[in-house]
Parts: sequence; structure tokens; C-alpha cells
Amino acid sequence: MTNKHLIPFLLLPLFAVPTAQAAIDLIAMGQVSGTYQDMATKTATSLESGVAGNILGGVGSGLAYAGGNTFLALPDRGPNATPYNTAVDDTTSYIPRFQTFSLSLAANPSYNSLTVGSLPYILSPFLTDTTLLYSKKKLAYSVDGAPDLNHKNKFYFSGRSDNFDATKPSTNPLNGRLDPEGIRVSNDGKSVFITDEYGPYVYQFDRNSGKRLKVFTLPAYYAATTPAAEEAIEIPNNSEGRISNKGMEALAITPNGHTLIGMMQQNLAQDKKKFLRIITIEIATGLTHEYVYQLNNGSSVSDILAINDHEFLVDERDGAGLGDGSLAKVKKLYKIDLTGATDISGVAAITTANLSGITLVQKSEFLDVLARLTANGITADKVPAKLEGVAFGPDIVIKGANKHTLFIANDNDFLPSVGGINNPNQFFVFAIDESDLFGYAPQQIGHSHHDEHEEDGDAHGSK
Repeated sequence: MTNKHLIPFLLLPLFAVPTAQAAIDLIAMGQVSGTYQDMATKTATSLESGVAGNILGGVGSGLAYAGGNTFLALPDRGPNATPYNTAVDDTTSYIPRFQTFSLSLAANPSYNSLTVGSLPYILSPFLTDTTLLYSKKKLAYSVDGAPDLNHKNKFYFSGRSDNFDATKPSTNPLNGRLDPEGIRVSNDGKSVFITDEYGPYVYQFDRNSGKRLKVFTLPAYYAATTPAAEEAIEIPNNSEGRISNKGMEALAITPNGHTLIGMMQQNLAQDKKKFLRIITIEIATGLTHEYVYQLNNGSSVSDILAINDHEFLVDERDGAGLGDGSLAKVKKLYKIDLTGATDISGVAAITTANLSGITLVQKSEFLDVLARLTANGITADKVPAKLEGVAFGPDIVIKGANKHTLFIANDNDFLPSVGGINNPNQFFVFAIDESDLFGYAPQQIGHSHHDEHEEDGDAHGSK
């Protein structure tokens, strides 16, 4: 990585105008240019579409706090906005990875609360590491789809949609294709948990090496039984399982580090529209429970974040805004509570008939992110279409009061500009008064992450 990557990048800070939650304020914004490359220089060779294989993009598909000022940012399956082969939905041989950032806040000496365009803090993003994801076991690829970096006992995952075994359901853990969307860090700091849309999958990786450690088995009805490389073919040929490119988008981890909470981007094919599944997974045993969440105004869910062991924030949004060439309409965080919701474990389909017997997950609006950003002078066409990564950060003291910080990042689809408009990797930081987040229990994350564990086992110990 050249020195240009170590320059702090800032958006002009903006004045926070109070709205519904007067104690939740936008305090900083930062950006990293979408033209830069990440630190995996061995993947820099151009992809099939001509884009550099280590372009620094899409980092806000998932965002996880790792202690101190350290955050892990997760790109998805890689650049596929440049047409070159519709048979693979223009996906490329991009190797999935996560980026390690230092996101530090410092007081803005030029802050003026009476001036629109002024925020009290400066956010300085620094890229410090890039970690590629791989399996020790051989993976299924298409005829020419195996990554060039593969060698004995190191088989890299790939963004290409044709890297799978067509004879097995889409959840086959030996498929080479991976579309990462949600990420969280283990409490000991040694591993990361990542969800995917292709399977859907929930995997555990060694944080230091990127090696897959564990596969969590999801119920069979999450799988597309007839997977295909092209969405236009796969969607009409599957009446059950995740909808193509609408799989396991969101991931949370309880503060005690014992349970993962995965959430689908949209309903399963067999489920009633706008009724999404939340699945909890006990990390030690693999035991799962399922609950039903109803979409309100957004078209999908992009992330879920633990407040404590039963309450969570859910990122519900539309697909409009910067990157889409349209005006953003819905970017909201909802506070939900699993307490009292019906456990639908084993219910293969959510239908109009059985909904009458299901108590849905309770939800209430927590933060209208779009309203807060537009109130601060960011026009709806400049609000990122894909605000997808959500994480709590370190607490901060403002005017003598302790505040919780909330970081939100965007997926810029690896497009440095769209229609001549700059489209960087962006980070937005909010400060939340303790009274607005009653019951919040921060995850306690250790500092060491250099040990490895059992490789490529599943949650039940089988291979």
C-alpha cells in the first residue's frame, strides 16, 4: 500500500439539526476514495471486467467493532457493475476479504455550532490491513473459476457466481463462491463470523489468517435446491429457499459472545412477502431458533446490531440514493425485541394462514438516518443508496455527558464515481445519549487474535 492510503480523508462536517431523537446527533463524517487499492497487493491483477483485483471498495457491506479505534469493514463479492458476461451476472474472480481500519475521532478545532457545514468531531479513517478468506479444504469451482492464488491446503473463496457444485443445494459448504454481507468479531478477538448471500452461509474465520474454522448449519429450507450462476435462471427455478442475491445480509453477536443473530435481506421464496426470518445460532452448539420480522417502509434489511441479549437495532432501507442515480427515501434504524416473539423453528413456510398464530418481533423506529443526514445539508441524491454496515464504537464524553457512538458505512459497489459524481467509501458517526439506549451492554472484545482453532468443522463437529 502506498503512502496515499495513510492520508486521513474527510467529508465536510455538517451541523446537526435536532429531530425526533434530540439526543442522537451526527457528530462526524469521513471518507476514503474509491479509486484506491487495498493491501492485498498479490490480488492486484485485473479481474475479468478489467477492474483491479484489490480495488478498495464496498467496505460498508458489513462493519464490526474490534475494540479501541479498530473496525473490520467487509466488502461483498466484488466488482460486477461493469458488463462483461451476463451468464455469471458479471461477477468476477475477486477474492472475498475483510479490511481492518482505524477509525479515530478527534475534536474539530474549527467547529462552529451556528454554521451549517460544521461538525464537532473529525473522523480519520486509516486502512491498516487486508485479510483474504480461504478454506483448507478443496472447494468447488467452475472449469476456469479457481483463483490463481490457490495452492495446497489453501483454497480461496471467490465472488464468481458459477463457482459451485450444481448437484447439491446452494448451502453446500464446499462451494467456492462467497458473497459476504455481515461481520462480527468474537469476544476473544481471535475470529470473525461472516454471513453470505449465495448459500446462505454463516462461517467462522480466523481473524489473523482468514482461514475458515467452522460452518454453522442452517435449516434445509433456507437453501435454493436448484442453484444457478445467473439470477434470471435461478429465481424462476426455485420455489423454496433464499431469493437470489437476497440471502443472509445481516449479523449480530450478543454482548456475551455466545450467540449469533442472522437476518435475511428479504423473505425466503416460500414465505409471505415482507416477512423476514431472524435466526439465532448458539456458537458452541449450533442450536438455532427463528423469529419473524415484518418490513415497514424499506425494501430490505442490511444489518442487525446487538443492544443486549434480546434487543437489537435493524437497518431497514430502500435501494435509492447515491450510486443508484435516484433520491433516497428510506434509511432507518428500528429497535426490536425478541422477547415474546414466537419461535418458528421448523416452520418451513410463513404463510397468510399460519401468520395468525405467530407473534411478530416487536419493533419501533429508533433513528431516521435519512432525515438526520438531509437535515444536515446532505441532499437525498447524495445520501448513499446502500447504507449497510452498522456498528457501535467506543463511548465518548461530550460536554461532560457519556455518549455511545454508532458508526454507519456504505457499500459503494466498487464504483469510485457514478454519473460523474464522486462515490467514495463513507462513514457516518452518531452520538447517542445513554437515555436513548437504555439497557445497552457493550461487547467486551479481547486484544489477542493470533491463535487458530479447528479447521473447517461444523457446529456439530462433523466434516
